[in-house]
Amino acid sequence: MTAPLPDGTTPADSPPVCPRHPDRVSYVRCQRCGRPACPECQRPAAVGVQCVDCVREAARSAPVTRSALGGRVRDGRPVVTLTIVALCVVSYVLQRVDPSWTARWIFAPYLGLAEPWRFVTAAFLHSPSSLLHIAFNMYALWIVGPYLEATLGRARFVALYLLAAIGGQVGVTLLAAPVPDGGWVTGVVGASGAVFGLFGAVLVVLRRLGGDARQILVFLAINAVLGFVLPGIAWQAHLGGLLTGLALGAAFAHAPRERRAVWGVAATVGVAVLLVVLTVAKYASV
Repeated sequence: MTAPLPDGTTPADSPPVCPRHPDRVSYVRCQRCGRPACPECQRPAAVGVQCVDCVREAARSAPVTRSALGGRVRDGRPVVTLTIVALCVVSYVLQRVDPSWTARWIFAPYLGLAEPWRFVTAAFLHSPSSLLHIAFNMYALWIVGPYLEATLGRARFVALYLLAAIGGQVGVTLLAAPVPDGGWVTGVVGASGAVFGLFGAVLVVLRRLGGDARQILVFLAINAVLGFVLPGIAWQAHLGGLLTGLALGAAFAHAPRERRAVWGVAATVGVAVLLVVLTVAKYASV
């Protein structure tokens, strides 16, 4: 087989071959660059086909569409939200299969100082004896997650979710008394703190964009009551996550258009530092 010339063409007496796959003859040419493209390298276009290189170049040069709050508008599914759901589901299955999985990652205030990663990992655990626990949290996450992911962008959404999860455990720590019956050794699991953070953020975002936030307020009010009525609910985590989400949501929603990136980083770092300072002060006072 005759190899293509540097410009992607072949000698006049040889059949045209794909520049990316010189062993494949192709009489179909890209509508943009005119080079041969084998079936693997062809992409449908408005007229004819284009090669993968031209499609990739067009994607790089295409203008980026932004949401009202600066999030990059992407086609396809909410990748971050789906990833969080998948991690929680996989972790739940592991909890059911291996009882030690919960003990390895659960959070309790007395464990947080020596093993600080538990401030995060506990948000990906749920009660292994209650399917309703994970089902409710994942449903709530799916209600607001895709909207916030699209509106804020993936980076700020990840920061919001993780810091709200940490904020939930910080709330538990700050409101726990350092005695056995004061919640100091009580284990906490669940994405509720992070989810409440998302609801706090979406409340601010909807008000900023002129949306209807009444359903969010009703949801928060109902869960606030349930947290004090039903046993086994860590309302402290709900409160900590909610306050964290409100703070970050306000910073993200009201950042000046021309300085959104700077404000986003500053708000994320500032809230993270505040959570660390509050936690360290609590442990120092014990």
